[in-house]
Amino acid sequence: MIYDVIIVGSGPAGLSAAIYAVRAQLSVLVLEKEYMSGGQMLNTYEVDNYPGLPGIGGFELGVKFREHAEKLGVKFINIEVRHIAEEEEGRVKVLHTNREEFHAHTVILAMGARHSTLGVPGEKEFSGMGVSYCATCDGAFFKGRTVAVVGGGDAAAEDALFLARGCEKVYLIHRRDELRAAKLLQERLKKCGNVEFLWDTEVAEIRGDDQVESVKLRNKKDGSERILCLEGVFIAVGMKPNTGIVANLLHLDKNGYISASEDGITEKPGIFAAGDIRTKHLRQIVTAVSDGANVISSVEAYLNRQ
Repeated sequence: MIYDVIIVGSGPAGLSAAIYAVRAQLSVLVLEKEYMSGGQMLNTYEVDNYPGLPGIGGFELGVKFREHAEKLGVKFINIEVRHIAEEEEGRVKVLHTNREEFHAHTVILAMGARHSTLGVPGEKEFSGMGVSYCATCDGAFFKGRTVAVVGGGDAAAEDALFLARGCEKVYLIHRRDELRAAKLLQERLKKCGNVEFLWDTEVAEIRGDDQVESVKLRNKKDGSERILCLEGVFIAVGMKPNTGIVANLLHLDKNGYISASEDGITEKPGIFAAGDIRTKHLRQIVTAVSDGANVISSVEAYLNRQ
């Protein structure tokens, strides 16, 4: 069988695309290597900025997205895509997996991205319980509290500025003696009375009982250690897009993201990208869902031209 569209990945973008595809009466198949759909949502303790569902758990939201798609008749297969090729002068896409091949006229890449981690004790254990990788997602839960941002790039600076609006105190922890962030962001940070820079410092451990209560810090120059009491740790040391299977097929930007705008169109006709995997400014559940809707419009336009 040759599907109208095969979607690789079932996070918010992939599930949204699946829903819009079936409603557009396209034959659609979703391939997901994980046992659960939802992507990064599954690791989010509470989602408080998705319209209409304040405070819903990320796991619950992921389940609702999947159930919606299944109710409409979307077919899912738990399988890992390893390579994508083209046949018939590019009109048919062949998806090679760890078990079999699948064929489609179009492919939507929605494998998402993953946050880079510190890899220190306590980080995994307190994820969602004081450890966060998204200030705009979770910052509201720390209003009036003391938190730390770990990182030195634009993302870390922007997170610190965002948190400084509502938190009592924000520590910006960086392993070097200067930030890589844009000078404008640095100047804005310096004007914040509740932001303190901790230079040449790395987080050695995240501690607490049921929630984050402190971090062990290590000075990289003299090796000294100290304990810093706080209630939240926001880690902003980068993202890694899951673009390995198309690294030799599509153009990726310097950070490994697929070059595509809101319409999801890539330089390869019939291959589209949606969600966190593509070049974009804001990576949130709501923007991924929007991508899923937009990309199906592009898919329909492509199929109508064939």
